[in-house]
Amino acid sequence: MEDWAEIRRLHRAEGVPIKEIARRLGVARNTVRGALNSDRPPKYEREPRGQVADAHEPQIRALLQEWPRTPAPVIAERIGWPYSLPPLRKRLALIRSEYVGIDPVDRVVYEPGQVAQCDLWFPETKVQAGPVSSGCFQCWS
Repeated sequence: MEDWAEIRRLHRAEGVPIKEIARRLGVARNTVRGALNSDRPPKYEREPRGQVADAHEPQIRALLQEWPRTPAPVIAERIGWPYSLPPLRKRLALIRSEYVGIDPVDRVVYEPGQVAQCDLWFPETKVQAGPVSSGCFQCWS
């Protein structure tokens, strides 16, 4: 990304030719041309590969439909899981909640900003709110 910005600066601000920019930065002339023609820096995006549990998910879901609390080793044995257990456990952690239901004694967790609580409080005495320009404190009643 730094090269992209430097290529554009050299060519547009200083008027350096493409061949000279390529020599200075040690890149191909086509790379310089591509950077000058693009409106944003290059971005690398990797294609998602998938996971080993993807092929077995229909079988996992069928077992969870009937027995939602079945442990991972039992599910692995019944579907013929050929890999180690951690990938299967990760997938089970994601999809098991769809079949188990809600536990009534489970702890409720709120994200920040999701819930607010306002308590009404009427103090008997005056509360100092802050200094007034005369050096005294202003009181709220």
